[in-house]
Amino acid sequence: MDIAEVAKRSGIPASTLRFYEEKRLIVSVGRHGLRRVFGANVLDRLALIALGRSAGFSLDEIARMFATGGRPKIDRKLLVSKADALDATIRRMSAMRDGLRHAAVCPAASHLECPTFRRLLGIAASRASGEKRRRSTGKTARSARNR
Repeated sequence: MDIAEVAKRSGIPASTLRFYEEKRLIVSVGRHGLRRVFGANVLDRLALIALGRSAGFSLDEIARMFATGGRPKIDRKLLVSKADALDATIRRMSAMRDGLRHAAVCPAASHLECPTFRRLLGIAASRASGEKRRRSTGKTARSARNR
C-alpha cells in the first residue's frame, strides 16, 4: 500500500512515516511513481511503535526492539525497567493529585500553613532539583527519552 494509504489507515502523517523510515523503524518495499510503498505488516509495526511511545520508550529504544526482518525482539529487562519507572511516576503523580485536591478544600488560612500543601511543595521542589541536575549533566528529559 502506498504512503498515502498507510497515512490514512494509521492516522500518522506521511511526514512522520518518512521520518520513521529514516530512523529505520519502518521499511518501504519500493515505489509506485514517486510514492513509497509499504508491505501489509507496516500497520502492525506502526501499532507497536505507538504502543512503545505510549509507554514512554524513545524511538531509538523502539528501533532496538525490532530484529532484522522486522520481527519484534523485545528486551524484557528494558520492559521491567520501564514498568518500574512508570510505577514511580504514577506514585509521584498520585501524590501530586492528592495534594492538589487537598489544597482546593484546605481550611488553613494560608496554604503555606498547611502541612499537606507544604509536602506538595517539597515534592515539586525535589522534582525541579532533579531536572536541574539532569540539565547540568547534559541529560534533559527529551534527550534521555530519545536514547
